[in-house]
Amino acid sequence: MEYVILAVVIAVIAVGAIAGLVVSGRRRQQLPPKSQAPVITAPKPTPQEPQVGEESAPPTEEPRRTVEEVELPAEPQAAEAVEAVEAVEVEPSEAEAAPAIEVPEPTAGRLVRLRSRLSRSQNSLGKGLLSLLSREHLDEDTWEEIEDTLLTADVGVAPTQELVERLRTRVKVLGTRTPDELRGLLREELVELIGKDADRGVRSTKHEEGPAVVLVVGVNGVGKTTTTGKLARVLVADGRTVVLGAADTFRAAAADQLQTWGERVGARTVRGPEGGDPASVAFDAVKEGIAEGADTVLIDTAGRLHTKTGLMDELGKVKRVVEKHGPVDEVLLVLDATTGQNGLVQARVFAEVVDITGIVLTKLDGTAKGGIVVAVQRELGVPVKLIGLGEGADDLAPFEPGAFVDALIGD
Repeated sequence: MEYVILAVVIAVIAVGAIAGLVVSGRRRQQLPPKSQAPVITAPKPTPQEPQVGEESAPPTEEPRRTVEEVELPAEPQAAEAVEAVEAVEVEPSEAEAAPAIEVPEPTAGRLVRLRSRLSRSQNSLGKGLLSLLSREHLDEDTWEEIEDTLLTADVGVAPTQELVERLRTRVKVLGTRTPDELRGLLREELVELIGKDADRGVRSTKHEEGPAVVLVVGVNGVGKTTTTGKLARVLVADGRTVVLGAADTFRAAAADQLQTWGERVGARTVRGPEGGDPASVAFDAVKEGIAEGADTVLIDTAGRLHTKTGLMDELGKVKRVVEKHGPVDEVLLVLDATTGQNGLVQARVFAEVVDITGIVLTKLDGTAKGGIVVAVQRELGVPVKLIGLGEGADDLAPFEPGAFVDALIGD
């Protein structure tokens, strides 16, 4: 009996084991093979922060379209879109836009337009002389007052004596003197004293050797660099092409200042390192002018103190180096008209170093005395070619004796 029970237990165990193997085999068949791609399921929505208004509503399922169902724009529309994008990309911003080139005022008649700037000189010289000459009796005391008026206006001793003698002679011959006759008489004598036949044009036309070379010299503080920039505007207004040479390498920002003047009228500026050799910059400027075929090369030299002999010698060196390219056509001396007789001292020293061919009188408006025009011409034996009558960009005018005298004595 015991054997029978043992056999039954073994049979039950065997049947259970077989059943377990069958179930495990079926489960293995139902599992996907390891080489199959993983199934990607949509992620569960993440909790969001509370929203306001339309955003607080639960998200709705939007219909989706396949790539085939999406309509592409027509070719013409696509081309227009591309052109619009290109137009936006090519268009420069305002900051990157090139600076506009200014058109300077014409130089013809510029002095006539600026005659009001000579009003103070007119009061001290022209009207003073007319008032004295209009007296009924011109005795010795009156003629002495006339001399004092001329000397106070910086005309100079020798020119004053010459003018007074000629006026005395003509007044005696004239006899009766009306205001119009006196004005005409004074105008003729002043124009004659200033000199109406002098060549006052700036030689600025290129020649066979290359462009005309103009050296601008003067001491510090007379407005030399500004005058060089204004002279560039005068030449551009007359149809010249200009190259600027920033040879004032010892004054801080002088080259930047000159370059700004040049950019306003489209003139190239040649410059060197600060504290560099001025003669080298002047040489390169003329070389650049030859390469470009420019009409004129304007060279702003260092503003030297006329008491420093060594520095004055360097100015002579600049002129010699430039002459390796060709002759220097003009050497313009810039003088501050308000310095009066002190400007004549400067003129003498510069004339000993370089051959001055013309004078530029700046700051002739305001408190300047018109007689300095006569005195400086007599001192150097060269004509005043340009005068500065204000701070404006176009306030540098070619000097015209007739228009200048008319401004002094009034209408």
